[in-house]
Amino acid sequence: MSKRKGKGVSDVSAVKRRSVTADLKHQRPSPSRGAPSSTGDIGLIESITLKNFMCHHWLGPFQFGPNVNFIVGNNGSGKSAILTALIVGLGGKATVTNRGMSLKDFVKTSENTADITVKLRNRGQDAFKRDVYGDCISIEHRISSDGCRTCRLKNKSGQLVSNKKEELTAILDHFNIQLDNPVSILNQEMSKQFLHSKSESDKYKFFMKATLLEQMKRDYIHIKQTKTVTRQQVERQEESLKDLKQEFLQKKERYEKWPSFSEMKVVLENLKKAMAWCLVREKEQLVQQLQEDVEKDANNPKHQDNLQLCQSEVTQVEKMLQCIKSRVDSKRQEQESLSEDNLRLKEQVKVVSKAHKEQELVYFRALNKLKQSEKEQDLLQERINKAKTSVSLDNDVDTEYTKQQKKISSLKEQLAELETKGSKLNQEIKNKHQALFTGREERDKLRLEERNIQVMYESKLRRKNQILASRTNKLKRFGDQVPDLLGSIAEAYATGRFLKRPVGPIGACISLKDPMLAVAVECCLRSFMKAFCCDNYKDEAVLQELMCSYYPKGNRPQLIVSRFSEKVYNIQGRKAHHPEYPSVLDIITATSPVIINCLIDMRAIESILIIKEKDKARRVMQQGRPPKNCREAFTAEGDQVFSNRYYTSDFSMAKYLGGDLETEISMLESDLENHQAQLSRFQLHVTSVTEDIISMENNLNNTIMTLKKTLVSVNQVKASITELETAGEEHIDDISSLEEVAQENRQKIEAEKQTVYEAKTELDKHQRAAEDTESKYSAVRERIDQLSDDMEALKDEQLMLDAECAKHDRTLKILETKLKAHDDNIQAMNIDLAEREEELQEYVAKATEISPERQHVTGSTRSIDTEITRLKKKIKVFESNHGEQEQVVREYAEALTLYREKTNQVRGLQRFIDQLDNIMSDRQNRYKTMRRSLSVRCKLYFNNFLTKMNCCGSMVFDHNNETLSISVKPPGREDDGVSDMRSLSGGERSFSTVCFMLSLWEITESPFRCLDEFDVYMVSAQNHQKHTRFCIKICIDLWLSLTSIKSFVGYAQSQNLSGSPPGAVRAAAPSTVRLHHSPHHQQSAQNQPHQNPPASGS
Repeated sequence: MSKRKGKGVSDVSAVKRRSVTADLKHQRPSPSRGAPSSTGDIGLIESITLKNFMCHHWLGPFQFGPNVNFIVGNNGSGKSAILTALIVGLGGKATVTNRGMSLKDFVKTSENTADITVKLRNRGQDAFKRDVYGDCISIEHRISSDGCRTCRLKNKSGQLVSNKKEELTAILDHFNIQLDNPVSILNQEMSKQFLHSKSESDKYKFFMKATLLEQMKRDYIHIKQTKTVTRQQVERQEESLKDLKQEFLQKKERYEKWPSFSEMKVVLENLKKAMAWCLVREKEQLVQQLQEDVEKDANNPKHQDNLQLCQSEVTQVEKMLQCIKSRVDSKRQEQESLSEDNLRLKEQVKVVSKAHKEQELVYFRALNKLKQSEKEQDLLQERINKAKTSVSLDNDVDTEYTKQQKKISSLKEQLAELETKGSKLNQEIKNKHQALFTGREERDKLRLEERNIQVMYESKLRRKNQILASRTNKLKRFGDQVPDLLGSIAEAYATGRFLKRPVGPIGACISLKDPMLAVAVECCLRSFMKAFCCDNYKDEAVLQELMCSYYPKGNRPQLIVSRFSEKVYNIQGRKAHHPEYPSVLDIITATSPVIINCLIDMRAIESILIIKEKDKARRVMQQGRPPKNCREAFTAEGDQVFSNRYYTSDFSMAKYLGGDLETEISMLESDLENHQAQLSRFQLHVTSVTEDIISMENNLNNTIMTLKKTLVSVNQVKASITELETAGEEHIDDISSLEEVAQENRQKIEAEKQTVYEAKTELDKHQRAAEDTESKYSAVRERIDQLSDDMEALKDEQLMLDAECAKHDRTLKILETKLKAHDDNIQAMNIDLAEREEELQEYVAKATEISPERQHVTGSTRSIDTEITRLKKKIKVFESNHGEQEQVVREYAEALTLYREKTNQVRGLQRFIDQLDNIMSDRQNRYKTMRRSLSVRCKLYFNNFLTKMNCCGSMVFDHNNETLSISVKPPGREDDGVSDMRSLSGGERSFSTVCFMLSLWEITESPFRCLDEFDVYMVSAQNHQKHTRFCIKICIDLWLSLTSIKSFVGYAQSQNLSGSPPGAVRAAAPSTVRLHHSPHHQQSAQNQPHQNPPASGS
């Protein structure tokens, strides 16, 4: 328990400072009195089980309630054994229990081991490792007969979690369980020592021990003793420091006494004179060399010749570019004329196809009608044959039947015409639905293409405006707001908001060694071109805040946080190497190593190769093993090449690193004109298609109404036919009439055959016309595609010539710059020559001052300097030999170091003691304030509990004399003088003692309280048994009031466990108290393990 005792001071200081008035206010009975909380209770004892403990074979398990629990039984039945087992089971020492000196004393005689199982509640938000232990923590201790014990901690389901003592200590600390605190667990010996004592000093000691103030006091005394010892040591160190200072001064004086060596110094001065004239000679040689270089550069015509050659090449490329542009214009005009023919033929194809489909529908309808007529003719002929063979024909054929048959025949003809009309209308509606669907689909496609072209138009228009703005400021290539953002960054850095100034955009901080590779580099870096670099996360937060004013949320440049370095990373072991192709790192230059390091971290540019040609890139990366450390490559067009895949770039021109703005602006203007023309054509086409759709919708609605009317007529005709056929079922068929009908059907069939033939002829005619129109449309479409391909090839050639022209322009500018730099270099060399000559004169003047006569020097400055160094070493050796320099210097350094160390040590100890004095003074004041606060709260709670029994009294703390006096006035004696505890009756004194205990409970925190032999606090005798029961009843009411108030307020529920003989409690226990009956120890030693049922209200 020593580990937990060391935390006593911090535990007491962590007690919640609850307002006393609030505590007293909340002590009124609540409506939910006696209803314990089912959740949020931690540290409550749920049950305890003993086996072979002390003289008991088996006790328990005792299931304890959340509030007040009594364990009742006769003497020797195991009440005190349960309390002792609780202390031992929670890790307490044997000496704390006052029942034994060693753990082996608790093992039952003739048994090898004793087992103790304690279950603690673990619920609510403050539960200890709820996900591991669950709602209950089971602590199992096994004590062997040799005094050893093992601890096992299990969760609610019985699984082993830990067997370490440190885990148990952590649980007790978390639940604030203090086994050696008498307020938490009060046994008989402790109560006899303090509570039964009439000494005021004993009660004060009990108060100090219960609130852990005694432990704090002992700690403060120990600190003061340690401080006194430390101060004595400092005084002894100061005495020894005086001797060290005297010894240090002696060695310092010896160190400073050194002889001079004049002869060596004279030689050294002569060498310095020779060095001065030797420097003059070298300067004369340098001036002569500069004069020769100036003459050589002035007579070199190389730069002028290169400039003239480049100008001729630029003129030739411009002529070729003009020729290509004229060819492109002619192809574009031809393409526009063919586009009109294409639209006309496309519409013609649609019309011819529609006519062909309609004629095909007419043909199949006529053919179906012919087949139906032939089928009806066969059925009619069968009826005629059947009528002729009938022997029992009635000679008097009813004329009315003949009329009905004629009427039925006419109605059937009418029905066939209506059905034919309905079929035509259905097919017409179907065709119109299909045409309407096709028209809407075509309109949607046209609108989608129009939107895509509009987006491209707006994007290129923004790009054009951006490039125009970047003529004056290149930073606007990266966004119109970038210059303002960089201005804000500079202002914020000047005011000290940034620890280190952010760098960016990255694309503005890099340049290319070969401008032709701009597209490849931009495809490689992509979004990193607009990114910014920050040194730390604080700078990133400030930059994010600045960007809020310039960028909408979700569309801000990327921020990369990486520690800034002044040197580029060492990438020797992971860089991609190829004898022909460079890496991205090789072709870019940056204004700061931070940019290079950032791209190495984020994009690994050292492992990406640049291969201009596509075929070579595929061969290097995919036909065989890629180069070492190379994971991908980019072509000049921006295509991305991996070892197993290839991605084509959608970039056609560099956006950020391109140098020729005018070419890019002209190309953008040309694209904008094309997009504008396409938008106009699409808008006209969409308008035409929309009008056609509206017309088709009106025709479709009219056709649907006609079909509905036709269906009504069909139903009426069918009803008439059915009625006539039903009326004439009994009549015999008239052969003559049937033959007339058959003759009419044959004529009808011949007419329908003629109709089928004519429809077939017309269908063939339409098919030939459709094929001719389709072939013409295909020819025009192929010519347009061919023109597009030719124009693409010419545009590619034009782009190449534009790039070559731009390259020659850049080369021309470079050559002009070089020529200018050459002239400037000659001028600078002349200036440098003049400065060198002036410097030479200064060297001559200085050398003359050192030595008026010019020294004739044969050696170099290096040899003279070597001689000077050698002479200095020789002087040093000479001084060492004659003055024992090393030993003197070492002794002086050691004395100086020791003196400084001792001085700093003494000063540090003095500062520590002074600081400790201040801390102890402050801690002492806090200790007194806390002691006074706890005593005031204890007095208020004590008076409140006395008031519940209509008593009054006082509790006086004398902290100087360390005494605690308690005076009580029983009911009816309020006007008497001060009443000492000794003047009270036994029951009144018992009640006062319990009030004192409850007051201590209220000012300290513990999940449970344990009292051994609860009735020993009462003066119980056989002739005062009734009075004793009355006092016990009052005390129990106070306990229940206390626990119900805590439950109502919402504090951690406290649990009260008391052991008492059964007769004293059973009569006074209310229904909310749980009683546990302890069996006789002889029975418990013989019977099998059993569980005491919890007594609710008994």
